[in-house]
Amino acid sequence: MLGDAGRPENIAEVLAWHPHWDIWAVVALAAAGYWYMAARLGPGAEERSGERLPKRRVVAFVAGLLSLWVVSDWPIHDIGEGSLFTFHMLEHLTMTLVAAPLLLIGIPSWMARRLIGHRRILAVLRPLSRPLPALFVFNIVLAGLHWPTIIEAMVTNELAHFSVHAVLFATALLMWMPVLSPLPEVPKLGRPGQMMYLFANSLVPTVPASFLVFGRSPLYEIYAASPRLFGWSPLLDQGVAGILMKLGGGLILWGTITVIWFRWYAEQRQWDMIEAELRSEPAS
Repeated sequence: MLGDAGRPENIAEVLAWHPHWDIWAVVALAAAGYWYMAARLGPGAEERSGERLPKRRVVAFVAGLLSLWVVSDWPIHDIGEGSLFTFHMLEHLTMTLVAAPLLLIGIPSWMARRLIGHRRILAVLRPLSRPLPALFVFNIVLAGLHWPTIIEAMVTNELAHFSVHAVLFATALLMWMPVLSPLPEVPKLGRPGQMMYLFANSLVPTVPASFLVFGRSPLYEIYAASPRLFGWSPLLDQGVAGILMKLGGGLILWGTITVIWFRWYAEQRQWDMIEAELRSEPAS
């Protein structure tokens, strides 16, 4: 229940099933809104923009919603809140590096324009979604929410947990805009720029991750006093969370960089072929 500061006293209480209706409501509203816009508003917008809603976009959006729901509901959310910080970290990584980009991939430009295309929204979004502001805003929020006071507030109060995660998710969407922006009004970087930008994002989490991995005492007293799932000690839990933050997040970002490189290479090959054909055509 929102606002309940009670802590589980044993593993059985941690693992006891109960739905988190706030995330159920968010996912249901997002799915219903996406369906409504695609079914009722899409045809007219498609005629004006020349863009259709291909199946891959629908699959990406559904996958993004499902990943968000899985890590924000029982049992991952409950374990991350009541027992192991590693599961809390897993929730953060999935929200920011899996759900956020998949949702952006699933939204076509005409839909994004209806959602955030108002000139007043764009006046704020354009400067914030430039590479340096987006990089700093996201990583400052990501590092700041690992402050012990913030962590304690999140795991003892559902409303605080939901609010902080909402801010984190919003900044994650902002972070991905230079790579996956669905709006021409908020232009993406070129392929080389996207790779350098994601490389920079893979470096910043090294600092908070190093504190988690190499800490000699538990950083979060509330987790040290929580029931220990799997028999993990607080230091082991903290170290695994740090490794997950650095290596898990880095693997996702470097995997994305690899995909972008291959696409860039394919595009360059295609342009080279076109230029070769043009040079080989006899002059009329």
